[in-house]
Amino acid sequence: MSRSDGALLAAAVSAVRAAGARMLERFEPLTRTPTDRDGVVKAILENDRASLAVGRELLEAARPDAGWVEDELEGGALPSGEFWVVDPVEGNVNHVHGLTEWGISATLVRDNVPVLTAVHEPVAGHLYTAVRGAGVAYVNGVPMRPSAKTELKAAIVTTGQAKPGETGETHRRIGQSVTAMLNAALVVRMTVPATFQLGLVAAGHIDGFWQHSDVRSGLVAGALLVAEAGGVVTDTRGKPWTLASEDFLACAPGIHREAVEVLRALA
Repeated sequence: MSRSDGALLAAAVSAVRAAGARMLERFEPLTRTPTDRDGVVKAILENDRASLAVGRELLEAARPDAGWVEDELEGGALPSGEFWVVDPVEGNVNHVHGLTEWGISATLVRDNVPVLTAVHEPVAGHLYTAVRGAGVAYVNGVPMRPSAKTELKAAIVTTGQAKPGETGETHRRIGQSVTAMLNAALVVRMTVPATFQLGLVAAGHIDGFWQHSDVRSGLVAGALLVAEAGGVVTDTRGKPWTLASEDFLACAPGIHREAVEVLRALA
């Protein structure tokens, strides 16, 4: 890790911790949620604004010339150069509903490649970090390694809905892929947010994650964590994953081939 990237990672850690502290102040696990969709959306937007009011200033001060990705539901490749890809409250819908699975992620993307990331899960007290090329990713300073599973029938795998309002075709693929994995894996989970699942893949707690989506803010941080921990990151057909990929797969090395066989048959 270069000295400059080390300083940027430290800034990202400070930003996600500060934003996480703000969101903990707003978190009420016994909350009664809004009664309609408009109320849920309003609460989500208010959370985003509260988080960004803390974290964005720190990140922009650390890298003033980097671009900023405004919409965390966007997908696809970015222009050349550096961008902060930030999810101010990943799993925001969980926060609004009093569920604990939410966090803050900040990833610096350089020429469409994630180069460093910090992910904070305030309720659990987890901090995930990785820098491209280091060959290691950490949770709370402890190196992570993916599982040593070698057969899909022994594996726990997971997927999730990337965002509301996906197309009918995406819903079809999600449903068919879950059915296929139920027939092939030991246990199939379906939950959000994606980065939480990818942290678990990197740490070896679960064995694989796939998603039929290109929502970049939910994938760039976790892709870097898994890759640097020693996992495999591709699309669902086994081709190298990029920000331009239409879908995503991250696995322990020993089950990747089988997972691709299951998912590729659905294309």
